[in-house]
Amino acid sequence: MRAAPTILHLDMDAFYASVEQASKPSLRGKAVIVGGLGPRGVVATASYEARRFGVHSAMPMAQARRLCPNGAYLIPRFRLYQAVSEVVMGLLRELSPLVEPLSLDEAFVDLEAGGTAFDSKSARETGERLRADIRAATGLSGSVGLAGSKMLAKVASEEAKPAGLLLIEPGTERELLAPMSVRTLPGVGPVTGEHLRRAGITTVGELAEAGEDELVRMVGRSHGVGLYRMALGLDDRPVVAERDAKSVSVEDTFDVDLHDRVRIRTEVQRLADRCVQRLRGSGHSGRTIVLKVRRYDFSTLTRSETLRGPTDEPAVVREAAARLLEAVDTTGGVRLLGVGVTGLADYTQEDLFAQSMAAEAEAAAEAAAQEAAEAAAEGGAAEPAGAPEAGAPGAPGGPGEAPRGAEPSGASGEPEPAPERRWAAGSDVLHAVYGPGWVQGSGVGRVTVRFEQPGSPPGRVRTFRVEDPELEPSDPLPLVGEAGADTT
Repeated sequence: MRAAPTILHLDMDAFYASVEQASKPSLRGKAVIVGGLGPRGVVATASYEARRFGVHSAMPMAQARRLCPNGAYLIPRFRLYQAVSEVVMGLLRELSPLVEPLSLDEAFVDLEAGGTAFDSKSARETGERLRADIRAATGLSGSVGLAGSKMLAKVASEEAKPAGLLLIEPGTERELLAPMSVRTLPGVGPVTGEHLRRAGITTVGELAEAGEDELVRMVGRSHGVGLYRMALGLDDRPVVAERDAKSVSVEDTFDVDLHDRVRIRTEVQRLADRCVQRLRGSGHSGRTIVLKVRRYDFSTLTRSETLRGPTDEPAVVREAAARLLEAVDTTGGVRLLGVGVTGLADYTQEDLFAQSMAAEAEAAAEAAAQEAAEAAAEGGAAEPAGAPEAGAPGAPGGPGEAPRGAEPSGASGEPEPAPERRWAAGSDVLHAVYGPGWVQGSGVGRVTVRFEQPGSPPGRVRTFRVEDPELEPSDPLPLVGEAGADTT
């Protein structure tokens, strides 16, 4: 514990939803829910307007729609959230070299290490200045907690929500904590909270009065000792600037269970590629490949394979994930797939044999494709060894296969129609005539777009055919203009 409240905790207010409201003027002051929009989607963030209806993060999206049927339901736009987070984290690093990010929208800062605060007055001034700088740079609000420890700073920021600042003066910790629910303390979840409630302990003050020995008897030594110290407001954990990542992973939950083994393999390959992109983005390589499969009955299986050395090669991760999938029974259907890499390192010492095999396979495939193209261009070169005779079933030009170079066709001989373009609610678009906007909804071959952008008045709504050639997906626009003025 410090004698001055020089540990700052910043928590951006309803971050994803606030970003969406800032970028979509027509949604300001409205209930906004961000998350997966499919039947199995969950809420990532709800705006404060939506929370009044009982909507909260981690809630099934179907339940949220029942509670708040008139809310705006949007897909997450992580590229934009990441860009805004980088601006916020940059402002924090101007205050101190010791910044400990917990997520895109939350971090601890050691103000004393940065020489920006040494007492209550300078800490409060720094916190207020930070909130103003964040508002100017992003148009968003954040809540700030200041205290002599990380635990108390986090409690303070939670109490300050939304868009506030709370400083806990050293010496007042127990008085402040006493009336709060035990669920306020880190590590006290629903199970522990219910266990304490049955013992007649519902507030932090009652937790402190119970004493260390009683808490150890109730919940075990390690947890009991920690609970008692937190109830007294004691926390000596330092702010750590670099938190070593232990793993990198990606996963997808599917709206409908997957049964087709080919489709499942394709999804695993796609997840492996996304995982490698994230792995490389973090500047790491990894040695152990992990496959996660949640089946139709909610049973979850994990399989792993450890390579000879760390890698960040897509082909190596794809092949390892495919081998792991072969050992999993997916007969009844799959509702979730995930691919991860653990045993991270900041250097690469790939399995050279695996890489060479992958490279040879890719080279062979390219050579075969090139040879086939050249043969077609020359009007028919020799077929590969073992090819069926011309006219035989499955042979080029034979029954069941179109001639080489022919376009696929339907029963009428016309080309197959292109698949219908999909427009997810909340995604960015650009129209050749009307400019930038976002998708409000789509269906029955139509897509509805509201044309507005950060800083503009609420825009007009127009409807187009989903295949309209003048409508294209677009990158998100910045929340604040290049001049740095607040456009919200």
